[in-house]
Amino acid sequence: MLNKSKEFNSSTDDLQFFMRIAALSSLTEVARELGLSLPAISKRLTQLEKRLGVQLVKRTTRRLELTPEGTLYLEGARPILNQLAELEDAVSRQSAMLRGSLNINASFGFGRRHIAPLVSRFAALHPELAISLQLSSQMLNFLNAGFDVDIRVGEVPDSRLIARRIAPNFRVVCASPAYLQRHGTPQRVEELASHNCIVLQQHESDFAIWRFSKAGKEISQKVQGSLMTNDGEVAMRLALDGHGLILRSWWDAHEAIKSGKLVQVLTAYQVPSADIYAVYPYNKQTPRRIKLFVDYLSEQLAGQALGE
Repeated sequence: MLNKSKEFNSSTDDLQFFMRIAALSSLTEVARELGLSLPAISKRLTQLEKRLGVQLVKRTTRRLELTPEGTLYLEGARPILNQLAELEDAVSRQSAMLRGSLNINASFGFGRRHIAPLVSRFAALHPELAISLQLSSQMLNFLNAGFDVDIRVGEVPDSRLIARRIAPNFRVVCASPAYLQRHGTPQRVEELASHNCIVLQQHESDFAIWRFSKAGKEISQKVQGSLMTNDGEVAMRLALDGHGLILRSWWDAHEAIKSGKLVQVLTAYQVPSADIYAVYPYNKQTPRRIKLFVDYLSEQLAGQALGE
């Protein structure tokens, strides 16, 4: 019986392990995420393929591609792990204490500043719950990523997912006083074309187009500048150092604006909001651990008002 139990645990661990490989498409990224060496991850994948007697992935120099057998294994893994999680959740409903596991993903900046402290407090309330918080800069293929909850900026159109708004998030254009003194303060959106704008390149969005509205009229402006980055904290540092204008979320920029380190401009215009959503798979009955965690985030973030 003990050997059977170990075999079952090994199988479920293998399913979760392979889901991370499929989500990240990189053994290096999996090794970094799990805190293991690349040879250890490669060996584990080889052992899994040997146990199953099939090749699950094609290894190329740039990324991993699933074989037909790998795709079949991935598609079968998801419902098995979901059913196991639902079973654990059903059992834990008999107790006020949450048990099982909760896998969370969030963006680097917002995740560090707002989600990580809340995860810490939530963990203190539910010490029997195993929580994993991963931070990433890229949009995930959520259905293949193996996460229970993804904290995202902006609503998700995928009907297979539930996107619950947990906090408002409006955006502002700002720059340092030194930059504005040297180059002037733009009064109209069109003037951005002659300014150095710090471009934040994230996901696959049209990052060089800044969108506004005024009196019901939509305005799009192409921006450019000498500095570009894919990291929001780097972009903020560049703006604080006086390199140019930046378009950022209020939760990120409000402290610098209130302290006078940055100055908000183009206040006569509205910038499309990018509210904060908790995203999780659609189920007839949302697992209790997910529901309570999302409820907790919503309550706590409402109390913080994200800097207001």
